[in-house]
Amino acid sequence: MTTSTHPTPLSTLPTCKDVFLQSCLSANVLTFGAYTLKSGRHANMRGPVQSPYFFNAGYFHTASLLAAISTAYAHTIISFLSSHPSVPKPDILFGPAYKGISLACSTLLELYRLDSQTWSPVSYSFNRKEVKDHGEGGAIVGASSKGKNVLVLDDVVTAGTAMRETMELVAREGGQVVGFVVALDRKERRPSTTGEKEEGFVDDESRSSALGQIRKEFGVLSASIVTLDNLIDVLEMRGEENERERLEEYRRKYLACD
Repeated sequence: MTTSTHPTPLSTLPTCKDVFLQSCLSANVLTFGAYTLKSGRHANMRGPVQSPYFFNAGYFHTASLLAAISTAYAHTIISFLSSHPSVPKPDILFGPAYKGISLACSTLLELYRLDSQTWSPVSYSFNRKEVKDHGEGGAIVGASSKGKNVLVLDDVVTAGTAMRETMELVAREGGQVVGFVVALDRKERRPSTTGEKEEGFVDDESRSSALGQIRKEFGVLSASIVTLDNLIDVLEMRGEENERERLEEYRRKYLACD
C-alpha cells in the first residue's frame, strides 16, 4: 500500500503551497523576531523599522527542501500563465544572483518533469555580480536574452530595487521581462522616498507594493507562491498567537494599497 509522504495540511492552500509553507517553518526559512530589511524603512530617527518575520531562501539547501520550493514555483508558474493568457510563454527562466540561481534551475527541471513537451525548449540564465571580461565574457550566464521573453524568479521583494535592476539588465541584453514570480509576497507598501528618516515623521501614506508599482509602470504582471495573508492564516491554525498578532499589527501598519 502506498502512503502519502505529505504532512498533514495546515491550510486550505493547494498541496504544493501548503507543503512549501510547512517546509519554510520547519527548516527555519521563515523565522520570527525583529529583522532589519533591505528596504531601509525607518521609524522616527530610532533606526530601521524591525520586521517581525524574515524569509531566507538560502536555507533551501537540501534535496527535499529544494524539491518543495521548485514544485511550488512550477505549479505557481503554470497557474500564472493559465490565468493570464496575455502573458507570453517564457523562453527563459531568469534567476537573479545569487539566491535566484538555484530557484531558476530547479524550477525549470520540475516544469520539464510535469510537461516535457511544453518546457523542453525553455532555457535558464542568471546574472554575474561582476561582468566577466575574459573567456565568453558578459553579464549573463546561460541562455542569451536577446529577442527572448524572460520570466524572473526571485525569493521575496520589498523595495523593488533588485526587480528594476533585473529589468534593466534584461533590456540591455535585448530581452523582455514578461513576468515576476516570487516565493513570498509581503504585500507591503514601498518605503517613502521623502521624510521617512525625519524626526516625528509618521508613515501613513497610501502606497502600492513594489510588485504593484512595477505592474503600474511597466505593465509587467507577477505571482507569488504564498502571501503574508497565507502565513498569518497558517499561524492561526497552528495556534501561534503571539507571532500571528505581531504579523497582523505589522500588516495593518504597512499594508500596500494594491
